[in-house]
Amino acid sequence: MVNAVVRGLVAAALAVIPALTPTPAQAAETLPLAEAVAGLPVALESRDGYDRSKFRHWNTGDDPTDGCNTRAEVLLHEAIEPPAVGAGCRLTGGSWYSYYDTTMVTAAGSLDIDHMVPLAEAWDSGASEWTPQRREAYANDQGAEASLVAVTARSNRSKADQDPAQWLPPATDVHCRYVGDWVATKLRWALTVDDTELTALQNAAADCPGQTVTYEPAP
Repeated sequence: MVNAVVRGLVAAALAVIPALTPTPAQAAETLPLAEAVAGLPVALESRDGYDRSKFRHWNTGDDPTDGCNTRAEVLLHEAIEPPAVGAGCRLTGGSWYSYYDTTMVTAAGSLDIDHMVPLAEAWDSGASEWTPQRREAYANDQGAEASLVAVTARSNRSKADQDPAQWLPPATDVHCRYVGDWVATKLRWALTVDDTELTALQNAAADCPGQTVTYEPAP
């Protein structure tokens, strides 16, 4: 009788093990740009209730022990020539390539870290429904190369919160890459597009037949 009870308890314990096993992360997917654009959900945009402070950034980054925030970690990751890291993660020296305007930069202070899909655009496209924690994860996302990019302050501020229907980088030969990065970010975070944005992306895809989009859904 005791053995039967023990066997029953063991069987019950084994039955719950699959439920405790973490779900594997979804694998990255690579699609032609036109196909990736076709996979974007379409919806009306609304900026009601938007405030930049609802996206906490920059936080302590991917490595909270390194003394650097997300901005500094992105600069370190994207540096062509690594800068020296001083007290308080102060960066000196180094060099970077701003792909929006194909410009080499040798002063970290001359760079902005651009959210590929700006925070306001993300809010319009679905982030208004997220928890504060998910908005923070979005604002500090280093899990995909396209999400955050070091570019000249002037190019980033020229872009502001505009989508590709309103703004493309001044360097025309990077437009295909830029649109691919935009679409990858929207797919990664399951963000929507409006009709005008969709048309602009479809036109860009027609002009960029060789461009692919690689993305992995955000955790």
